[in-house]
Amino acid sequence: MVVGVLEVNLAIYGATSLKDKRRVVRSVKDRLRHRFNVSVAEVDELDFCQKAVLGIAMAGSDQKYIEGALSKIVDQLQWVKDASLADYHMEWY
Repeated sequence: MVVGVLEVNLAIYGATSLKDKRRVVRSVKDRLRHRFNVSVAEVDELDFCQKAVLGIAMAGSDQKYIEGALSKIVDQLQWVKDASLADYHMEWY
């Protein structure tokens, strides 16, 4: 079994409150869960309204497949209209 973990840092420039941030983060999380069948959680920067760190995990038997799927997620996050991808990091377990 292979577990791929992707940590992404998002910049949410239009958010002026935590409520604005939650709306954007919830939308991104729901879209990723539905489209890629992954687990997604906000894992850091919880008290800052213009930053979000998401942890995304996927398990399977083929590392190349998981790596491809996580790379597609990174590509998808570059086109989110309310947030921009600041940085990402991928790990394997």
